[in-house]
Amino acid sequence: MSTVDASHSPPYIPKKAKIGEPQSRTLQQQQRLWGWIFLSPWIIGFTLFTAAPIIMSLGFTFTNFSLSSTDPIEFVGLANWQKLLTDPLALTALGVTLKFAALAVPIGIILPLGLAVLLNAKHLFGKRIWRTLFYMPYMVPAVSGIFIWMSFMNAQAGWLNRFLKLIGIQDPPNWLGDASWILPAFVFMGIWGVGNAMLTMLATIQGVPTELYEAADVDGANSVIKFFRITLPMISPVIFYNLVLSVIGLMQYFVVPYVVTRGTGQPGNSAYFFNMHLYKTAFTFFDMGYGATQAWLIFIVALILTVGLFLSSRYWVYYAGERE
Repeated sequence: MSTVDASHSPPYIPKKAKIGEPQSRTLQQQQRLWGWIFLSPWIIGFTLFTAAPIIMSLGFTFTNFSLSSTDPIEFVGLANWQKLLTDPLALTALGVTLKFAALAVPIGIILPLGLAVLLNAKHLFGKRIWRTLFYMPYMVPAVSGIFIWMSFMNAQAGWLNRFLKLIGIQDPPNWLGDASWILPAFVFMGIWGVGNAMLTMLATIQGVPTELYEAADVDGANSVIKFFRITLPMISPVIFYNLVLSVIGLMQYFVVPYVVTRGTGQPGNSAYFFNMHLYKTAFTFFDMGYGATQAWLIFIVALILTVGLFLSSRYWVYYAGERE
């Protein structure tokens, strides 16, 4: 028998699959396939219950769609937008919303930041207790918390006005019945729930490298300089995160004024927020076309503010390790 020289044997050529034969998938292809399979419930749910209603609501803005009428839906072009931009009540509601945002956003950032710095102090007694106490109000159901605050800020029998009279203020404000005080009252109610933002800022402060503070101590920097030159820049991404969430949340502000004023926005429409006007239009008068237009307007306002924050972030938000 003759032997075959292995050095001269032809190289192995993988057999090509014939047309019609199933081809085996690579591991990467199988992982990608199973990834899409596991994502499919979320994708289907998002498409049916979020993306589709958003697109439909945009279409409603150009129609006279009303649930209280049997008339057929008709295309009206920009009539709803023209009506919205000339609606004095809608413009008043938008102004109240923006005014409240201007009051609430700075306090909603500065206060939790101050509490986080305070609770990060080395010699503070009972840190864990204080952190728990500051966070607990965030866990209280919204409506229950509103009723507590309404009782606390009652003009005649509330504990806040009792305390103010005790310290010598004989004519304390009518917090929930005076047009000039009701928005500050809502800000006070919002202060009660800053525990979540405080914890995120506290966790970020504790993650600042100690080497930076040690180097600053060597250079003779005091606590104020270290806060503004080290702490604040290092936690600026979390401040930016809370700022964006606050702006978006305030553009959706509804529950507190609706419960406090029973949906009236009184006194003098000083608590008539834009989402209350939207709610009345869509779910009291069932004018879905005009209501969808209002929803898209507040979305556009929130989008403009958010984009503005992102554009400004390049000048004051610091990301460690980021290269220009």
